[in-house]
Amino acid sequence: MRAALLHEIGQDKLEVFDDVEAVGFGPGKVRLRIRAAGLCHSDVSAMNGVLPQPAPFIPGHEGAGEVLDVGDGVTGLSAGDRVLVCWLPACGECPSCRRGQTQLCLAGFMNAGTPNFKRPGKDVFGFAGTGTFTEEVVVGAGCAVPIPDDVPFEIAALIGCGVTTGLGAAINTAQVEAGSSVAVIGCGGVGISTIQGARVNGAAQIVAVDPVASRREAALRFGATEALAPDELADAKQRITSGEGFDYVFEVVGKSATARTAYENTRRGGTLCIVGAGAMDDNFQVNMFELFFDEKRILPSMYGGGDVLRSYERAIALWRAGRIDLESMITHRVRLDGINDALDQMRTGESLRTCIEL
Repeated sequence: MRAALLHEIGQDKLEVFDDVEAVGFGPGKVRLRIRAAGLCHSDVSAMNGVLPQPAPFIPGHEGAGEVLDVGDGVTGLSAGDRVLVCWLPACGECPSCRRGQTQLCLAGFMNAGTPNFKRPGKDVFGFAGTGTFTEEVVVGAGCAVPIPDDVPFEIAALIGCGVTTGLGAAINTAQVEAGSSVAVIGCGGVGISTIQGARVNGAAQIVAVDPVASRREAALRFGATEALAPDELADAKQRITSGEGFDYVFEVVGKSATARTAYENTRRGGTLCIVGAGAMDDNFQVNMFELFFDEKRILPSMYGGGDVLRSYERAIALWRAGRIDLESMITHRVRLDGINDALDQMRTGESLRTCIEL
């Protein structure tokens, strides 16, 4: 089958091969035919080494498609079912799951170090234990979540990560209050979803911050009340909050510098929510006096900060009700052979989210 593969960490181009095989099918596993995949910035971060990932590997962790076959012991799924790919499934048995924090379950990461593809004479990994830039993939049954017939594959793929992460940061983790002021730093696909989540929860002011003009324009269409370049944020803080700072600030970039900016623009007693996935050697610093004196809540948000299955259902319900716009987030569509053009679009910020149609 065809798949897009990165040979070595640090390369910026993928190569499409037609001699890749999905392996590992057996008890507890399902084989999926991928129909649509989303290109997320985390895929780029894995390619350039910001996020740890063994190579060679097939990127992609947002995906949706059809079940081709199920292994022994798999219940609730059968051939032909329409599903989305959950890259971080909950085991239901670990301490995090028993506490109701299924987004912190590490069971899914256990498969990330096992190759689930191969080429002649070579094992190939899938990003985050999945790898959706391919026509077929074998994953654990918990990674295949059934979706209703009215949800298009491209919408389901986005819900599988970016939409759930952004909505959940605002709704689950920060629990944005009605009438509050919000700033979102970084307005790619996850940032736009965060803006939509803040709007759903009734925020009065939602300020979108991004250096790319096209993303600022998009943020206004998705519910931001203002959209600013980074150097305009200080003036907005003074104008909108009388210099006090915003009630909620979301960092959706994954860098310590923007996290520090977010902290400085959060009011005393307000909430800084870290949504971006950054590098292990990039340290965010606060001094002990300001940490105590300002009483700002610093809340990391992993995969939307809540039960992902419930979050999927909520995203679908909000989309059906017209409360969130998911179709318009897909601003670039490519076939698998055009994936490098899509990568270039993401790096320059010219698209919110790319749909790869397989």
